[in-house]
Amino acid sequence: MTVPRIFLVAAEPSGDLLARETAEALKILQPDCVLAGIGGGEIKKVGIDSPIDIAPLSILGLFEGLKAYGTVVKLADAAADAIVEFKPDAVILVDSWGFMLRVAQRVRARDPNIKLIKLVGPQVWATRAGRAKTLAGVVDHLICIHQMETDYYAPFGLPVTVMGNPALSRTERGAREAYRTKLGLSADDQMLLVLPGSRASEIKRVAPILMEAAWLMKSERPDLRVVTAPAASVRDQFLTDYPNLSDWAVVTDEADNSADIMAAADLALACSGTVTSELAVQGTPFIVGYKTGWITWALARYILYKPDHITLLNIAADDTEVAPEYVQTRFRATALAERGNALLSEVGALQDQIDAQNKALSRMGERDEAAPTIAAQTILDVISGPK
Repeated sequence: MTVPRIFLVAAEPSGDLLARETAEALKILQPDCVLAGIGGGEIKKVGIDSPIDIAPLSILGLFEGLKAYGTVVKLADAAADAIVEFKPDAVILVDSWGFMLRVAQRVRARDPNIKLIKLVGPQVWATRAGRAKTLAGVVDHLICIHQMETDYYAPFGLPVTVMGNPALSRTERGAREAYRTKLGLSADDQMLLVLPGSRASEIKRVAPILMEAAWLMKSERPDLRVVTAPAASVRDQFLTDYPNLSDWAVVTDEADNSADIMAAADLALACSGTVTSELAVQGTPFIVGYKTGWITWALARYILYKPDHITLLNIAADDTEVAPEYVQTRFRATALAERGNALLSEVGALQDQIDAQNKALSRMGERDEAAPTIAAQTILDVISGPK
């Protein structure tokens, strides 16, 4: 077998992390494979230097996406050029439906011999099931998260491998007591963690309400220790927006282990995203907040989106509210603060939510192997399969 050449493409922080994990798994399974890619700081950790800055692709919402359409097309063209120049056996398109679809179409047009593998499919089970047919028309294989996704692609003949939820593979248990000691917390002290999002648009729309809610909780409970953990991709923007944050909260160090941070918290206020599953894995109860543009919200709420909830943990629990959600019109700092203080005050409330989160986690498709390992093996199998 010739040495496989693999090109990974990630367009936002969560995809960048999965791309890095998959690259690490590929190197374990096939040490001589040659890797290149487009992404951010995560893939750089495994020696992949991205020729394209992915920062402009951290777009939130339909209207914002339309405004940035020209940028998306330009970057998709640049990505396709870089891919074809590298001459890979396979391209791994990680998450980010709209951008990756455009990249796939351009690569297919330039060189139809390159295998195209989508890593994480669009949420066809939640909205716009027709995207299954679209995806089947442009890629050779899909590696998805949920078993329930496979039925959507069967009519179109797209081979599908289920890897499970990558967040559940990050099962390293954080060092709760060690990190609390670092913060100077006693066993009786309560810690509130704020996870403000990983996109620039989330720092603009979601973070202010999460931070105001934390401040309101701190005002009512002076002994509450508030800790914020901005993602590396938006850290500078976040710190610029909150220059006086150190007066009432702690900002985690960039080198701190995220599992330790999450495990140390008694409760978290979190922007909706992959991080909610990671919190659940650490046994940390959380409250979810989210807000997008009004055009996007109206389309999703009344036309496109099927479930009543947006958090995967809640959807896995038969679309019930295991973790409290405050979305769009309900996303108000006073409401979050009231719910947060109630959870911290009511005897047994935090443990009840932890128990419910654990039950939901058990239904989210834990696998014997880690998701990136399953993904990496599938990629190698597709490359070595029939031409």
